[in-house]
Formats: sequence, C-alpha cells, structure tokens
Amino acid sequence: MGDFGSFADRLEALTADLDEFAFDRLRTAAADGHTTRPASDRELTKARRAVEKAAHILRRLDEEPDDLAGVADLDR
Repeated sequence: MGDFGSFADRLEALTADLDEFAFDRLRTAAADGHTTRPASDRELTKARRAVEKAAHILRRLDEEPDDLAGVADLDR
C-alpha cells in the first residue's frame, strides 16, 4: 500500500459509518411512524458520496507512479 492507501482506507471506513448512521436514522424514522425520509438525509447522502469520491481519488493516486521520483530532497 502506498502513501495514499491508508487515507483511502480510513475514508472508506468513514463511508461505511455514514451508511450505517443514515440507515439507523431511516429505521428510527420508520419506527416513529414517519412516512418520509428525514430532512437531513439528502445532505448526509451528499456527504457520504463526497467521502467516497475522495477515497476513490486517493486509490487512483496510490496506483499511479510516484510523480516525485527524481526530485531533489526538499529538506536540504
């Protein structure tokens, strides 16, 4: 796993947590007799998709060759 892989893993775990959170909210709303989705569900879904997209981008970066190969040590 490259430099970006661990970040992508963490974001994917967050995506799963957001999915579970959204499902729990839907289940609670249904149990309370609501017949529509919670008002915040749409925004929560957008946030989950953004996190999912970020993880996908990081996975792609992790698969690409290192674009810093051959660059002089910047700490000097």
